[in-house]
Amino acid sequence: MSKKQILLINDMAGYGKVATAAMLPILSYFGHPTYNLPTALVSNTLDYGKFNILDTTDYIQGVFPVWKALGFRFDAIATGFIVSERQASIVSRYCLEQAETGTTIFVDPIMGDEGKLYNGVTPAAIKSMRAMLSVAHLCYPNYTEACYLTNCTYHPDGVSLDEAYSLLDHLRKIGAKSALITSIPVDGKPAVVGYNHMDDTYFRLGYDEIPVHFPGTGDIFSAILIGHLLDDKPLTVATQKAMDGVYELILRNKDNADKNRGIPLEQYLNIL
Repeated sequence: MSKKQILLINDMAGYGKVATAAMLPILSYFGHPTYNLPTALVSNTLDYGKFNILDTTDYIQGVFPVWKALGFRFDAIATGFIVSERQASIVSRYCLEQAETGTTIFVDPIMGDEGKLYNGVTPAAIKSMRAMLSVAHLCYPNYTEACYLTNCTYHPDGVSLDEAYSLLDHLRKIGAKSALITSIPVDGKPAVVGYNHMDDTYFRLGYDEIPVHFPGTGDIFSAILIGHLLDDKPLTVATQKAMDGVYELILRNKDNADKNRGIPLEQYLNIL
């Protein structure tokens, strides 16, 4: 099976297994040549409460012309944390240009969870992420992010299946072709719901929740999902494999003392 070249456009944490630091080893383990472009350099995971961030927008703006001159291209691009509206404009324009040559665009609109925005994420980020969704072949916000993106009300107790599918339709109206919503309670059970534009189908995949919080599990989900999609697995199959992988990693690490560092996933790559 031929492997696909993928570019990760996401932040890089100096301390903690999140974002690019979590996705690179997984996609490399899948055998896909993986490249990266940091949207920000972050001192540590935001869960510690104190952090320092360096915005790399000027660097990114200088990278794209160099890559264009060198003829670099990618089979897929996966975007994550975006620092500003200016950065979103630059990155989304590049993604659109690449999509027109056949590149698949994956967008993880990282903004918040449990009904609120993450530390350091401003309301302006919502507009930025809508710009990213407009060029996405597949987006996969969590329930909180889906509500912020679509101006829909967040219900802590969850939604009905029809309401979940309606939320997917709102994401599609922004521009995403296919969409997933992760960590969404549907009829009282945690689930991932999805819409696949390839066959015009909706689906729901339920799961059992382990009551432990690790930063970076969304990035791990993203990397496993993309790895299987690039290996030509159907969306429902790739989604289930990503869910199973995250569940197993959390289960094996739930007693770790410092969970703010994320999951030390390199030693578990064989289970993915």
